[in-house]
Amino acid sequence: MRMAVFEPKREFSVDRSILDERSLDEVARKRTCTRGPSLKKRLRESVRCSLPRLKGWLFSWLPVLSWLPRYKIRENGLGDLIAGISVGIMHLPQGMAYALLASLPPVYGLYTSFYPVLVYFIFGTSKHISIGTFAVISIMIGSIAERLAPDANFIGNVTNGSSEGVVVDIAARDAYRVEIAISVTLLSGIFQVLLGLVRFGFVVTYLSEPLVRGYTTGAATHVVVSQLKYLFGISPNRYVGPLSQIYILVDLCYRLPGTNIAILVVSLVALAVLITVKELNSYYSKKLPLPIPIELIVIIGATVVSYYGNLNEIYDVHVVGEIPSGLVAPRVPNFTLFPSLVGEAFAIAVVGYAINISLGKTFGLKHGYKVDSNQELVALGLSNSVGSFFQCYSVTASLSRSLIQESTGGKTQVAGAISALIVLVTVLKLGSLFQELPKAVLATIVFVNLKGMFKQYLDIPALWKSNKVDLLIWVVTCTCTILLNLDLGLAASIAFSLLTVIFRTQLPRYSLLGWVSGTELYLDTEAYEEAKELPGITIFRSSVTLYYANADLYREALEEKSEININKLLKRKKKQAAKQKRLQAKEEKAAKKERKRENGALSISANVTPGSVHWRGSNIDLRKDSQCSNGCVNKGFEREPDGYTCDMAGERTEDTVMEDARSGKHSVILDLSTVSFVDTVTLKTLKNCVLSNSWSGATFSPRPSLRIICSPPFMMRSCTVSTTRAKGCPAMTVHWRWLVLLSCDQQRSDWTLLPVASIPPSLAPSLPPALAHSTVLSPAQQGSAFP
Repeated sequence: MRMAVFEPKREFSVDRSILDERSLDEVARKRTCTRGPSLKKRLRESVRCSLPRLKGWLFSWLPVLSWLPRYKIRENGLGDLIAGISVGIMHLPQGMAYALLASLPPVYGLYTSFYPVLVYFIFGTSKHISIGTFAVISIMIGSIAERLAPDANFIGNVTNGSSEGVVVDIAARDAYRVEIAISVTLLSGIFQVLLGLVRFGFVVTYLSEPLVRGYTTGAATHVVVSQLKYLFGISPNRYVGPLSQIYILVDLCYRLPGTNIAILVVSLVALAVLITVKELNSYYSKKLPLPIPIELIVIIGATVVSYYGNLNEIYDVHVVGEIPSGLVAPRVPNFTLFPSLVGEAFAIAVVGYAINISLGKTFGLKHGYKVDSNQELVALGLSNSVGSFFQCYSVTASLSRSLIQESTGGKTQVAGAISALIVLVTVLKLGSLFQELPKAVLATIVFVNLKGMFKQYLDIPALWKSNKVDLLIWVVTCTCTILLNLDLGLAASIAFSLLTVIFRTQLPRYSLLGWVSGTELYLDTEAYEEAKELPGITIFRSSVTLYYANADLYREALEEKSEININKLLKRKKKQAAKQKRLQAKEEKAAKKERKRENGALSISANVTPGSVHWRGSNIDLRKDSQCSNGCVNKGFEREPDGYTCDMAGERTEDTVMEDARSGKHSVILDLSTVSFVDTVTLKTLKNCVLSNSWSGATFSPRPSLRIICSPPFMMRSCTVSTTRAKGCPAMTVHWRWLVLLSCDQQRSDWTLLPVASIPPSLAPSLPPALAHSTVLSPAQQGSAFP
């Protein structure tokens, strides 16, 4: 039986003076604002040229210069070589397979696996990600190509002897689709470079992880639907727009009786082999020095069987077809297509960068190096822009290849360059050998590589337990992506994600805080049993920041929780102000008459004693003179008779007395620790909340029936008319504000901080040691901005 080990309870105490903002500035020696360099000096400094400055500039824009000269062959060479060969082997089947997703001939997938990889080798900052073809980006390119170049636009009549028919001009269709693909790739690359140059890499932060994962999962569904026709050997009709995937699935089910049995057998055999060996690779990953390149083995085996079995002619098994050897000459994209591709290109740019930087930062954190988000944006944009001139389509980082590159010992970007050389050899010498490769085998490779994306459905139970709002974002994003297509789905998902932020601020949790005895902790009374509400004091807190959208909701919740009616108090204040104005006008009129009667001998202010002015005036006059600007006390102030209490504007009302007698409440503390900024609407709302009551920052009665105090007081400077008076507001936490309120001498017109012995034990069972050494607050400590 194991014995439980209990750690000793650790305690701490705080013993310090109460500091107002002015004293805090002196103790902490606040720095004065210094004027920065002039514009002329900054411009001269920006154009100044020096060797270190030039070196830093080159290293920032060409990261390869910072690490390649210091490359350690003995430490990194073998690992990069093995990783590069492994990733290069994966590039071959994935490049050809993902080219079919992009509705392009397979050879363009090999081009895309070569040129952009070399560009990223020069400009990229991540050491472990593998740039190249990716399923989600490929399906986005394919949807654009099929929309702008459908088969119906390339149908022509053909006569072959005695037979006539209608066929699709595949060569012309593919040529135009390549033109569309490279045009949208160039445009998306331009977007990425421009965003990187203006240091706009933070834009990806608006794509939360649940949104990206939900989007890629929905895109994986598009990939599956697009590849089903290759697995069954059928040709469904093409649909575009919302719900197109539903229509395609219905059409596929309708055409299933026409399935090509030979293609289905090839697909099932390839699937079985790929899944079995990949599971073995995963199970024995720690024992195998290199994963078995099953995809390349399946491609070679299927090509041999198809060639010697003559599957294309005998069983009508669709094959890849002609794969030209060698590299193609550079070609300028068609700029006239840009107006029709702007929206899709921007979506591809954002999604590609989001996937790239998320993988890059993941590996960077794991291996302890920095990935520059803005430079990654430029590197990815240059990879797309330069690659588009060599007939490559848009690229991003691949999760499966990046994991292989890291797990096989890759240390630097040299592994990516080696993988590009493997692809180059294949394009130059070995490409023609894969002409008899069945397309169904490439489709099965795509299917198996989507396993990681479909495992993201496991996010649903995890998010259900951790954060239901993130779960809602994930589900809505995945659903919109499936139903509304990739471009509209992304726009709708981002809009919904931003709306959830607004909903969270519109529907915050308002809570009353209670004190945990013996501590300085204040917790939600509904969530914690030991958090007890303080007698006579209400501490109110909102779970989110305050701004114009939820300021009124905050005020309504404050009224409900604290059981005060701010509008009613404001009306009383205005009524009393009007009454005071009438009394002042009456006094001025009487003073004029007296001056006329005495022929201007003496002014009324020199003849009338302060006491008489107070008795002739209103309660506001009493309050004005009862507290001087330096905190002194007017000894002529008279207390109200027993049985009455001043209301928020100094007016004695019976209903206020009865409410206070029933509730016993005398103070409300607003915990504003969650407020990160204050706009004008929030400031006005807080002014109404504070100034509608007898807040001592204004010239109200020092004997209020209710006080509303903000903590921390960082915005009191804006709530008061005088900045100097706000400087005297003690910079306290909620706990210290309660101690001051608790220890107020209710029999005096000034506020004091009494020794612990003077505080009722029932109200203060445990107080900080600092309070035991305090006696009476001096006027300088109190200030006129705090009771």
